[in-house]
Amino acid sequence: MIDAVPVRHPGRWVAIVVIAVLAAMFVNLLLTNPAFNWSFVFEAMVQSPVLRGLVMGTLVGTAGAMLIGVVLGITVAVMRLSSNPVLSGVAWLFTWFFRAVPRLVLLTIMGALGVLFPAKAGGLGIGVPFGDKLASLFGITGDLTFLNLDANQIFTGILGGIIGLGLSEAAYMAEIARAGILSVDPGQSEAAAALGMSTGQAMRRVVLPQAMRVIVPPTGNETIAMVKDTSLLIGIPVSNELFFQLTSIGSRTYQTFPVLVAAVLWYLIVCSVLMIVQSRLEAHFGRGFGTSGPARSGVRARMLSMVGGST
Repeated sequence: MIDAVPVRHPGRWVAIVVIAVLAAMFVNLLLTNPAFNWSFVFEAMVQSPVLRGLVMGTLVGTAGAMLIGVVLGITVAVMRLSSNPVLSGVAWLFTWFFRAVPRLVLLTIMGALGVLFPAKAGGLGIGVPFGDKLASLFGITGDLTFLNLDANQIFTGILGGIIGLGLSEAAYMAEIARAGILSVDPGQSEAAAALGMSTGQAMRRVVLPQAMRVIVPPTGNETIAMVKDTSLLIGIPVSNELFFQLTSIGSRTYQTFPVLVAAVLWYLIVCSVLMIVQSRLEAHFGRGFGTSGPARSGVRARMLSMVGGST
């Protein structure tokens, strides 16, 4: 009989002791250091401008930017995979540009786009390019402009921030969606075509639902990252935003560090909720792929019973 001796791991115990000491030091710092000023932290977190900035700037900004990013990103991904060289080239150019430009720089440029379309020149006109020359050539009165928009209202404030962040996010979502679509076996599209589905129907009903298993995890990460990137809306600038409001309180009260702690706590709360939602979505779309849940256990049990019954 072999007398097995468990393998000892002294390094693990050393690591546990070191971690415990560091954790105790950190807790002591949080509780005893007066620089935190916890009463002011919690008071700043529930101020009306801060809560309004949390909802309108952080949450609404994140939702709007991700909506634009996901819809436009999937569209760009489909274009990128198209056999048409024009569509594929435009999609590649879009992702190249918006992945290369930092978001803070992009938002700052968005806030300054009004200089390209001044109100005295008619603002942002939507119509036929070189419409004034074409109109005069054909003897038509006007400049063939269908709609004039105020660029300062579109590209500034929270709307401009949502557009800027959404365009940037679309470039990343395009690559995520493209990877998800490529992960689906091409035979799925061929089978859908054999059933009489068009390319669009096959994409919506067959390919994308299967690609969601690959798309959802990085999309959740991008959503969490977008919550944090809303702090970059200062580049436009947007004042109705969580971090801007907290730093403004810190500037007025000279409590700079406590308001930073308050911002960290709010971001931790929001991102923790999103992480829970992400885990639920991953479990939903990952059903049947390498899981060891009850369904798979039941199948294994039935197979074992069949084998046992045949012997």
